Amino acid sequence: MMTSYPRELQIQFDQRVPMRDGITLSADIYMPVGNNGEPGIYPVILSRTPYMKAEISLETAKYFVRNGYIFVSMDVRGRGDSDGEFVPYFNEGRDGYDAIEWCAEQPWSNGSVGTIGASYGGRIQWLAAVERPPHLQAMIVLVPPSDPFVETPTGTPSPMHLCWLHLVSGRALQSMDVVEWEQVYEHLPLVTMDERVGRSIPSWRTEMQHTQLDAYWEPLCYQQRFDRVKVPVLHISGWYDDEQIGTPLNYAGMTAKGASAEVRASQRLLMGPWGHNTNADSRFGAVDFGSQAIIDLRGEQLRWYDHYLKGKTVDVGAPVHIFVMGKNEWRDEQEWPLARTQWTPFYLHSQGRANSRFGNGMLTRVKPAVEPVDTYLYDPANAVPFITDATSSQIGGPDDYSSLQRRDDVLVYVSEPLSEDVEVTGPIKVDLYAASSAPDTDFMAMLIDVWPNGFRQRLCDSMVRARFRNGMDKPELIEPGQIYHYTIDCWNVSQVFKAGHRICVQVTSSAFPKYDRNQNTGEPLGQTTELAIAEQRIYHDAEHPSAVVLPIIPAR
Repeated sequence: MMTSYPRELQIQFDQRVPMRDGITLSADIYMPVGNNGEPGIYPVILSRTPYMKAEISLETAKYFVRNGYIFVSMDVRGRGDSDGEFVPYFNEGRDGYDAIEWCAEQPWSNGSVGTIGASYGGRIQWLAAVERPPHLQAMIVLVPPSDPFVETPTGTPSPMHLCWLHLVSGRALQSMDVVEWEQVYEHLPLVTMDERVGRSIPSWRTEMQHTQLDAYWEPLCYQQRFDRVKVPVLHISGWYDDEQIGTPLNYAGMTAKGASAEVRASQRLLMGPWGHNTNADSRFGAVDFGSQAIIDLRGEQLRWYDHYLKGKTVDVGAPVHIFVMGKNEWRDEQEWPLARTQWTPFYLHSQGRANSRFGNGMLTRVKPAVEPVDTYLYDPANAVPFITDATSSQIGGPDDYSSLQRRDDVLVYVSEPLSEDVEVTGPIKVDLYAASSAPDTDFMAMLIDVWPNGFRQRLCDSMVRARFRNGMDKPELIEPGQIYHYTIDCWNVSQVFKAGHRICVQVTSSAFPKYDRNQNTGEPLGQTTELAIAEQRIYHDAEHPSAVVLPIIPAR
């Protein structure tokens, strides 16, 4: 028998939800209204946000209410109408637990609670889940940040993080347009950068005092505690999400270490050709990903909740559903990374002059033998830009790096034009053998698709800070002139390099302002203004086979 749900919507504003320490948080309750005027009893979907609950929830809430759910939208502690002090992330595990259990106890709840949220609202679901609230039954997590330093392995927050901290200062959202952010990012020392904004931001100052992974950060680390998570999770992100690395990591972690075999089998990964704003447009920057790029994402979410909150027998889809860029089509898979991956090193080569796209840098599958070293000068006063808008709402995209590859402090290694399509789907790793004249410095690597028309499309990138080469909890300066082996995790991609295109790797020592500039002095991070120029040397020979390791997917 088909079940029909009431279409009328009733809203209870500013319901006070008590936390264990006596603080109350504000929630708006969206609920169906039956023929008798009462809401009835339904499963509950909880969304907790620092971005003003009334601003982001109405259309989402109406959709789920129409489909037989009660939707609870809550301001997190210290934001909007909620009491307490907002300290980003640090109260969210306990508060999330208490909010979930409060939802389960209400007379309009059947005791089955799911959570949903993106970005901040994604990470805090994980922080609540590791607390094991008994009534949490399912999560939908979109574009969540990872553990501290996973996205920015620098020891310092990204300069663009200050933009976000300004946005969520006080109880209401602040205007980002009134600040000249590009001037702010130039400010040194980093620790006083908030002065340049014109606002005291205590969280920035506090983070700048903890420039390695230590006990301070422990409450925010969830990616080593998947064994405590006992719920099905729909993991959603985009290849160009500026926090993308966390979503595939979380899916892989939960399928390997979730609290039970049943939980491990109930994970699903969905990756589209999107940025931090998922499923927003088929076109991103100069690249059009085609008519298939936008999907019925709410329908995917509804099926997830119907299955895990209502117990319906519905098809929630294959374990992995990914959009393959270049080919511009969706594909189902059974695991991540893909079992049929051929991990293939593409080695860096040159005749000692890989500087700029006009140099002689090459990328081949042939291991190097005897080759001269590539050198460049890294001057933090003239850092290589990372192409992005000024604010942190979206950091980078499928941008054209052809103009930046004119610089001599950018090494460019490029393959011959491909004779056939080559699919690269999975995590990207760069093995780099390098030396520096500085006691501390940075090395950046970027994977690029070079089109026949000259467009050089950024795919993915990341970096390593030399002092953290052995881990974010083990800072150690380097010996100037000594060769070190660095491993750079360049995140993930799914791209078909079309026939006639070329595979390119770019190596440099800055990507500003995505990452702060290494000042090359070895001094305590973020506290000084002195800058030094470093001579960087990249090795690619038999003893030092620098390479990018690509996850090649053989054609079926």
